[in-house]
Amino acid sequence: MEAQIQTECLVESVNHTSFTVTDLDRVLSFLCDGLGLRLLDLSPRDPKTMQLIVGVKGVENVTAFVQAPGHRIELIKYSKPDDLQIHVIRPCDTGSSHLAFNVKDIDATVARAAEYQFAPVNDPLPVSAGPNVGFFCAYLRDPHGLTFEVIGPRLK
Repeated sequence: MEAQIQTECLVESVNHTSFTVTDLDRVLSFLCDGLGLRLLDLSPRDPKTMQLIVGVKGVENVTAFVQAPGHRIELIKYSKPDDLQIHVIRPCDTGSSHLAFNVKDIDATVARAAEYQFAPVNDPLPVSAGPNVGFFCAYLRDPHGLTFEVIGPRLK
């Protein structure tokens, strides 16, 4: 990779990571009840404003903000427009995203996630390169493709 010219960073911090979800209640239960994160807000958004922000006519949605240690997560559940679609994309497809959590016990976290319909793609595997060497990782996917990664030790 070629070195790039350094410019002044205009970013002060990360505000949040956002995911559009199909089943807001289940995802909130997983994050708050299952992982112990804190719900900050759960409220509908003004449709006219949201239409302007997202560039889609006729949108209606409810938005939740959840606080993780050092990071905020936004979950959006759209109820309109009427032609909403579910696209389950693979991790290798452009537009795919996930959020990774460092956890205390990867096996306990994977077991807890299953209670909320987040199934591991595979059993936790050792990380072989990069800053997480020495830990194990697993992708957890819900029935609609929402993916979280967990990284941590095996305590068994």
